[in-house]
Amino acid sequence: MLDAPNTLPSDPGELHETAEGSLDLVKAHALRVAKLERQLAGHNRLRFGSKPESLDQLLLRLEEEETAAAQVAGEDAPDGDAEGQEAKPKRKPPPPPPEMPRIDQILTPGEDCKCGGKLRTIGGDVTEELEYAPGRFVVNRIFRPRMACRDCERTVQSALPSRPIKRDRPGPGLLDHVLVSTYADHCPLYRKSQIYGREGIDLDRCTPADWGGRSAALPAPMADAIGRHVRAGQTIFADDIPNKMRAKGTCTTARIRTYVRVDAKGTKGAELSAPR
Repeated sequence: MLDAPNTLPSDPGELHETAEGSLDLVKAHALRVAKLERQLAGHNRLRFGSKPESLDQLLLRLEEEETAAAQVAGEDAPDGDAEGQEAKPKRKPPPPPPEMPRIDQILTPGEDCKCGGKLRTIGGDVTEELEYAPGRFVVNRIFRPRMACRDCERTVQSALPSRPIKRDRPGPGLLDHVLVSTYADHCPLYRKSQIYGREGIDLDRCTPADWGGRSAALPAPMADAIGRHVRAGQTIFADDIPNKMRAKGTCTTARIRTYVRVDAKGTKGAELSAPR
């Protein structure tokens, strides 16, 4: 702060010295203010971004928060406080598909009235609510009786049905669920292991991983047949898509090559995707 005397000196020399000291102090304060402004601008740039966007983004964020708070307050307010405000129409969800199975539940008030008379049905209301029944595990017990002939004493027994994976016991439905949830729904193996654990199934994530790898060979005959059909066409379009793949501790470049057959009329035929 400038320590100015109560009265200015009357001597011209002392007055000149006082004025020079005041100018030097004002210059020092101006340099100090400029330095602090540069530091503040640097902190704001680091926190809020570049200068053309920082204040606008901050004001926009504050406006969004105020709008959201006002909407919440309007929803929590009683009906009397909402007079004069326009009620936004709520989007109703579409009805369930008609082919979806229905479970009927009848709620009746009873057959006797409070007055002692009998009640009879004159109409009713039907309300449909969408419900979800979580998937459940079942165990298929295959009993194969061993039969013996009374005359020749020959024993016979039915063979086991074919399985998708030999020398392993996952059912086709379980394999389908593991593959779809992994590659279509992008659910990692450790999460599926946790989900199965809540159902009482102790299944390590290495087991579904092995199922997925061995199931990849199942559609090979169909893929080969489609490939032969595509390559037999007169015109074939090809597309090469590079993709990162982790192999042996490093990341390599894999390629997904798609082949599309076009017949003589110009319409698309079969399509084949072959990873490389």
